[in-house]
Amino acid sequence: MASTSQPLRGKTACKKLFWAVFPHACFILSLVIYAFLGALMFSHIEGNREVEFSEDYRKFLQNLTYLARSLSDNMTENEVKFKEEIRNLLNTAEQDWFVNPKEKWSFFGSLFFCCTVFTTVGYGNTYPVTRTGKYLCMLYALFGIPLMFLVLTDMGDILATVLSKSYNEFRKLQSKILASKLCSGSTCNKRNELKSRAQSKIVINEPLSIMEVLKSQQSVKRRLIKYRNVELFEMLIARENEHTKPTRNKSIERWSSCPELARGKTMSRVIENFDKIGKELEKLDVPIVLMVLVIFVYISCAAALLPKWETNLDFQEAFYFCFITLTTIGFGDTQLEHPKFFLFFSLYIIIGMEIVFIAFKLGQDRLIVLYKKVISFCAEKKMPSKKIYPK
Repeated sequence: MASTSQPLRGKTACKKLFWAVFPHACFILSLVIYAFLGALMFSHIEGNREVEFSEDYRKFLQNLTYLARSLSDNMTENEVKFKEEIRNLLNTAEQDWFVNPKEKWSFFGSLFFCCTVFTTVGYGNTYPVTRTGKYLCMLYALFGIPLMFLVLTDMGDILATVLSKSYNEFRKLQSKILASKLCSGSTCNKRNELKSRAQSKIVINEPLSIMEVLKSQQSVKRRLIKYRNVELFEMLIARENEHTKPTRNKSIERWSSCPELARGKTMSRVIENFDKIGKELEKLDVPIVLMVLVIFVYISCAAALLPKWETNLDFQEAFYFCFITLTTIGFGDTQLEHPKFFLFFSLYIIIGMEIVFIAFKLGQDRLIVLYKKVISFCAEKKMPSKKIYPK
């Protein structure tokens, strides 16, 4: 019986774990599939478009050739003027004139563009040119941004649980260390004696088992000498099993005889997991200074790795780029030479956005508390004082 029950318990534990992880995996998988479908769509539309030379492009080439012909060997007098004309001319140029659409809108390039769309980063380096691509970009963002926020909220609950538990364990460890330092030998012994006396006086309100009731009775203690200990314990265990076994057997027979009920139970648990999204994030109470420290360390680790493949970035530029990315500002002033490698960093971006989102949520809660205190203080100051009139 024990050998057959162990595999059943293992299967039920695996099923519970699967249905507990299922909502989180479902959100992440749906976001990945959505990103891949968008990459295929934009690479087909924007990558296969025909390059048309507009009138602005022709004027740009004419002005560029005119400046090149007017360039002389001795340009000390007209050097400043020439630099200004070149700068003004290059500012009128569009980036799309000098890039091959198939190279720019490859699968990885389109995937990078899709990630910048639904994460609301929007660097501005890559953007749709065709009218169909612009319309599809709006439609893609309309469904992708809520999906990304859902993933952020779901993973935010996991990070909030990890942060809160680790912070509580740290506080417990800190209190134990402080108590051990402040407590001397004599005072600790006195406190332990007082605690043991107080615990001995505590009345247990929980229902006692049969064994505890029998042990508490003096008459039964005297009779225990007459009986063998093994027989007595066998009688007690058999009597307890008579009360506990029928309910368990009924429940097992009920679920095994009617599998629809078991399915309904598991589905209700899955629905409860979906309903709990965002609850742990609301309960999080961690100091904002700790969150700022976590963000600083998190961005510093990426800033140390990013210059390994982006040679035009140093640590400070990489730190600035990661901060602008994780806060979804996305100026686009820092351009990446290898966006393919940065795509493998997408998990880092999502987790970093989670951490920044949690920090913003904590900052929002602190601001609300501050506003409440200020408003209540101002209201107390403006309250008219009660005047006592004579009768």
